[in-house]
Amino acid sequence: MSRTRLFLGLFALIALHLKAADSPAYEVSEDSDMLHLSTPTLDASVRKKGYVTGIASLLDKKSGFRDAGYGLDIVDWIMEPGSDEAYRDKLPGDLPYKFGNLFHGNTAKRSVEGPQICTQAKELAPRVIRGSGFAAVQTSWRYTLAAPGKQAGSTWTQTIVFPAGQRYFISSDRMLSVNAGNELFFRLDMPGHIRGDTFSEVYLSYFGTIPAAEFNVNFAPDAKFNYRRDRDKIPARMIRAYHLRDPKTGAPAPWLAGMTLKATDVYEAWCHQRDYVCLIEEIGGRPVKAGDLFGAAFIVGYFDSIQEMERVYDQYAGHSSLAVTEAGWKLE
Repeated sequence: MSRTRLFLGLFALIALHLKAADSPAYEVSEDSDMLHLSTPTLDASVRKKGYVTGIASLLDKKSGFRDAGYGLDIVDWIMEPGSDEAYRDKLPGDLPYKFGNLFHGNTAKRSVEGPQICTQAKELAPRVIRGSGFAAVQTSWRYTLAAPGKQAGSTWTQTIVFPAGQRYFISSDRMLSVNAGNELFFRLDMPGHIRGDTFSEVYLSYFGTIPAAEFNVNFAPDAKFNYRRDRDKIPARMIRAYHLRDPKTGAPAPWLAGMTLKATDVYEAWCHQRDYVCLIEEIGGRPVKAGDLFGAAFIVGYFDSIQEMERVYDQYAGHSSLAVTEAGWKLE
């Protein structure tokens, strides 16, 4: 073999190696309705239209299982304690909030801004950010409705990062408030609701493990398995998870977990049955001035054990927000 051919052969091998090393560990595609992101471990879908915010569907490639609800990290209204009964007939859109029922429990709460993003925003424009070893999706939206005496226009921003090689994503939801309040909070599904005969147990770090049979009958959010920061001991970790199972064979599958990385960011956490298991968190619940930012950071994804969840939680614990550019991402 001539030196020239040998040199060209080595050059081709080096170029092939560099091309493989530089190739992203993820693929992104989109159409008018949906954005799809694939990593070596996960397939994720983000809706642009319809039932929006968060992750519409998340596939764990290791096990072949998907989440069992309506999506993950799904955001609703900005709210505060208190009743809207005195002016409920003047509230626009979906702002009226009735309590004293199985859906909302007996605690008086009222909407400050809306509408509910997931059902009423109708269309969002998620932006993809690509970097070395990760891909991210960022979405913002401004509220358009407000209660009497309040302004509309607070801005919600959601940032979701998919680190290559992990079976989970890291996210944050932040509110830039145009209103002031003593206990403003926003509500989200964390990790997400559970539909059907798809799980064997629920794990709440502030309560323990709960068998699926406990959710056979509807009960209100404040009837049981309810956490309040102003009433209960703050847990070392804020982890909420459900243990997936094969509905045909009953075989166990991974846990799908949602972790709030700073437990004190959670004002209240629900886990109750309302024809499906409803897993809601309320974030904030502290004094807010107009122009303030408040929110939380999360890890959502698949784990083989509670012990694995705890290890990952401890790796990232103590953060409330997430920043990302093409140069990289970091929890803050």
